[in-house]
Amino acid sequence: MTYVDAFANGPFTGNPAAVCLLPRAGEAPWMQRVAAELNLAETAFVVRRPDQDFDLRWFAPAAEVDLCGHATLASAHVLWETGTLDHQAPARFHTRSGVLTAVKSGEWIELDFPVTPAEAVPPPPGLIAALGVSPRFVGRSRFDYLVEVEDERAVVETKPDLGKLRTISTRGVMVTARGADPKYDFVSRFFAPAFGIDEDPATGSAHCCLAPFWQARLGKTTFLARQLSSRGATIKVRLDGDRVKLAGQAVTMMTGEFTG
Repeated sequence: MTYVDAFANGPFTGNPAAVCLLPRAGEAPWMQRVAAELNLAETAFVVRRPDQDFDLRWFAPAAEVDLCGHATLASAHVLWETGTLDHQAPARFHTRSGVLTAVKSGEWIELDFPVTPAEAVPPPPGLIAALGVSPRFVGRSRFDYLVEVEDERAVVETKPDLGKLRTISTRGVMVTARGADPKYDFVSRFFAPAFGIDEDPATGSAHCCLAPFWQARLGKTTFLARQLSSRGATIKVRLDGDRVKLAGQAVTMMTGEFTG
């Protein structure tokens, strides 16, 4: 097991993920227990396939998830750092969201993910009260609700009632606004208490929804995004048709072995 900070420009930033390279596929209940034990936003389980690609599954502390950016970035980082995969070779992962790839670009790792656009919807009962915000837009993607607020300050000051938010039928809720610093095109935060994640430090998969949302408003396809969690994360985002390219850095923090 390797513990990695993903979408991180140094130790103790970005989003921690555990990466488990397994000789064969594990049973889902065992993987869920491991994820609950580690209690990180996601734990990734990676198994090499006969075709030299990799099977990849992600588990949050409370449930398996269908798409995860930071744990995919961490998995690619570990494959290259351990010599499991040549540094020049792309990492190809077979997942519940199709085939995802990762390539090295200097000190950055670029992921190729599917677009998951949000459709405008009426907010479900309790959502706005749980967030305590004045929304400019509410949308629903394949996985999450997207709530646009007035400005970056409103994103920073969002203090959700996590107990109420946990009752909303969704993987998570992202709150977003244009960046106050011209360096960043947009900012966001992400809450997923129903999956055991009160606030996610860096959510790559959320940017598969945020990219088309901000493309429609800013008229561009390349962004520098900032996730305003307490740890903070910077993500390069590029919209390419029905795909989103997400780039970040990763830092290995520790390695260990399971005895159970």
